[in-house]
Amino acid sequence: MTLGIATSSDTPVPTTHETAGELAAIRTAIARAPLFAALPVEAIEDLGQRVIVRRVTAQETVVSQAEAGDSMFVIASGRVKVVIFGENGREVTLSLLRPGDAFGEMALFDGQSRSASCIALEPTSLLVLSRDDLLGHIARHPRTAMNLMGEMSARLRRADEAIAQLALCDVNERLVRQLVTLAEDEGREGPEGILVRRRPTQQELANMIGSCRETISRAFNQLAREGMIIPRGRTLVVTRQLCAQVQKSRAA
Repeated sequence: MTLGIATSSDTPVPTTHETAGELAAIRTAIARAPLFAALPVEAIEDLGQRVIVRRVTAQETVVSQAEAGDSMFVIASGRVKVVIFGENGREVTLSLLRPGDAFGEMALFDGQSRSASCIALEPTSLLVLSRDDLLGHIARHPRTAMNLMGEMSARLRRADEAIAQLALCDVNERLVRQLVTLAEDEGREGPEGILVRRRPTQQELANMIGSCRETISRAFNQLAREGMIIPRGRTLVVTRQLCAQVQKSRAA
């Protein structure tokens, strides 16, 4: 289904088969994306007329590492993981993206190939914006360019933090920080702590922090024995004590 697709002109032309509900849903998804935060209504309207909707299934690859890139994406619903695959097939998870998050814009500016693969973790709805439409939008609404620079700066800071953790923290500390980050991003408050409804597998945790599953298994089980985390089937409770421990470390 095509929604809000634009012609090659800088002026977006609405399609005739859009419903008011579909357009409203697109505008809502754009407005809640941090990349487009605080844009004026006319800028949101402009983007809404330029994007198209793409729906992908669980485990479907949205973009592949090293392929050419001419579009960026905003997640309307679902989740996407950003991964790099080594020559030996080993997978490293760089980030988990949720509704409102954007990806794929870097290749639009430097002309290089995709730096990582992006794979849907569940059925996902994406808003797709081509390079030409993004540049046409920025020409009309330069505030978006400032937002893009802010987003890229935030990613660089997160990358610096990840590099520092790899260099300075052992596996146990990296695992603890990752579990608390998952709780902060996806958890809900409960009587015993913060409930993470989608507990990653131990292999997924290993991919996130640059370790192996066997090492993660030992560290994870030790945290459970100490009562710092409470695994329950496919869910996980991260205790407030563990969260406080990480927060204190961050503040130091």
